[in-house]
Amino acid sequence: MKSDLFASENMAQQAAVPGMTLQNAKSVKYAVNGEMHARQGSMIAYRGNLQFERKGQGLGGMLKRAVTGEGLPLMAVRGQGEAWFAHEAQNCFIVDVEQGDALTVNGRNVLCFDATLSYDIKTVKGAGMTGGGLFNSVFTGYGKLAVICDGNPVVIPVTTNQPVYVDTDAVVGWSAQLNTSLHRSQSLGSMIRGGSGEAVQLMLQGEGFVIVRPSELTPEKAKQS
Repeated sequence: MKSDLFASENMAQQAAVPGMTLQNAKSVKYAVNGEMHARQGSMIAYRGNLQFERKGQGLGGMLKRAVTGEGLPLMAVRGQGEAWFAHEAQNCFIVDVEQGDALTVNGRNVLCFDATLSYDIKTVKGAGMTGGGLFNSVFTGYGKLAVICDGNPVVIPVTTNQPVYVDTDAVVGWSAQLNTSLHRSQSLGSMIRGGSGEAVQLMLQGEGFVIVRPSELTPEKAKQS
């Protein structure tokens, strides 16, 4: 049988070492030897002896999710084998987190990660009940984290003398050491006249970076996340 479908770049190869790699721009392959964690429902295929179990967020995480709708619904994948993960054909990116790093990511943008990484659902200081949510997932420790984005992200450096302002519906994540607060960029007169559609942003200050997606989150997408 012949077809471009069977081109080498589309063929899954046996993993040489355990861990996470990009299968292609839209999916991640994980060679499991023990345990790893993934977004619930994100597994698209697997082979080998693997078990998938719902992973709780702890009492604090459950309460935060109940209040805000934000959170990180996870499953633990255990055993030996290979699994592939994807979500709505979004673009996949692998981040190597090293000791001393801290990255905050919106729960809707997390695909899977090594069990060596620690995560916590924390308050976004100064954000209030914004469209981006009051809580984000903060990753520390060491290991690999797969992040998904609807489109190609824009990574913007943040410096001490130049804060960055981001739409709360477009933000994917940022350096956890950055200071956050709300910023109103629309005058009262503009709001009375109907507004610009860009009333409030999340302001990030300090030294680090912020990741944004090339579109705002629609109400339909928010319900599906």
